[in-house]
Amino acid sequence: MNEEIEHSYLPIRGLKLHIAHIGKAGEAGTLLFVHGFPEVWYSWRHQMVAAAAAGFRAIAPDLPGYGLSETPSDLAQASWEGLVKDLLAILDSLAISKVFLVAKDFGAKPAFDLALCYPDRVCGVVTFGVPPLVESLGFSGLPEGFYLHRWKEPGRAEADFGRFDVKRIMRTIYILFSRSEVPVAKQGQEIMDLADDSTPMPDWFSEEDLSVYTNLFEKSDFITALQIPYRTKPAKAEYAKPRFQMPMFVIMGQKDYILKFPALKDYMSSEKLKDIAPDHEITYIPEGSHFVQEQFPELVNRLMIDFLCKHG
Repeated sequence: MNEEIEHSYLPIRGLKLHIAHIGKAGEAGTLLFVHGFPEVWYSWRHQMVAAAAAGFRAIAPDLPGYGLSETPSDLAQASWEGLVKDLLAILDSLAISKVFLVAKDFGAKPAFDLALCYPDRVCGVVTFGVPPLVESLGFSGLPEGFYLHRWKEPGRAEADFGRFDVKRIMRTIYILFSRSEVPVAKQGQEIMDLADDSTPMPDWFSEEDLSVYTNLFEKSDFITALQIPYRTKPAKAEYAKPRFQMPMFVIMGQKDYILKFPALKDYMSSEKLKDIAPDHEITYIPEGSHFVQEQFPELVNRLMIDFLCKHG
C-alpha cells in the first residue's frame, strides 16, 4: 500500500519540508492532511490511498522538525502562526488554490486557523478527536501529573525520554494514548513509567508500524515535538469573523481519552460550538481511540470520503 505513495521535498520558508503525496489533480479536489503528535505523514497512509482511489489528490507533509522535514534552527521562533504559513506556502508551491483540510490532535489548530483566516482557500475541514474551535479550551481540572502539564516543563520530558531509546518511547506513547483514560503520572512517577516492555501494544498497531515511526523519530528526535504543541503558547489568529464558513466534519473515537477533558465535555454540547460552526456534524465510533484513523481505517475512510463527495 505505502509503495503507491510518492515522496518529495519542498523549500518552504527557509526549510526543506517532506511531503507524501498520491493521486492526480482533478475535479474531485485536493486533501491536505495535518498530523498531530507523535505522528508524521505515515499516520495518514490509509486515508491517503483511499482518497486517491476516490479521485482526490492527497498531500501529507511532515511538519517542521517532524519525520523527514528539516528542523527550525531556532526553536524559540517556532510558532502556531508559522505552521499556518507553512501550510499556505505548501499550497502555493504546488499551485493549489483550494483544499479540504484533514487534521487531528494539535494539527487541528493550524487547520482551523487557516480555515478562519483564509476561508477562500478551504472547501471543508475534517478533524479527528477535535471539534471546531476558535480558541483553546484550556486544561483546567486536570491534575499535576497530566502528561501535558509534565511535558510543558523545560527539561522534564527530555529527562524522562532520555532513559529510553526511541522505539520504547514511541511504543509507550502509542499504548498510553490508545487508552480511554487520560495519561496521568503519580507523584514520584514519570509519564514513561506508565507502561513497560511487558505492556501489550494495541492489536491494530503492528511491529512494522512501530518500526516506521521509530525510524522517522530517530531522524527528527522529539525536540521540536515538545516545543509545538507543548511549549508554544497559541496566539489568537487574525480572522475577520470567529465563525467557520465551510462545512466541518468531526470523527470522534468514543474511547478517545480527550473526551475526559472537563472543558471539552462541556464544549461539545454547547451553543457556542453551534454558533462558530453552523454547518458541522460529529460522528462517534464506539470503540475508537485517539488513533481512530489507524485503528479503523476502512470505516474512517468511508465516512471521510462520503463527506468529501457530498461537499466537493
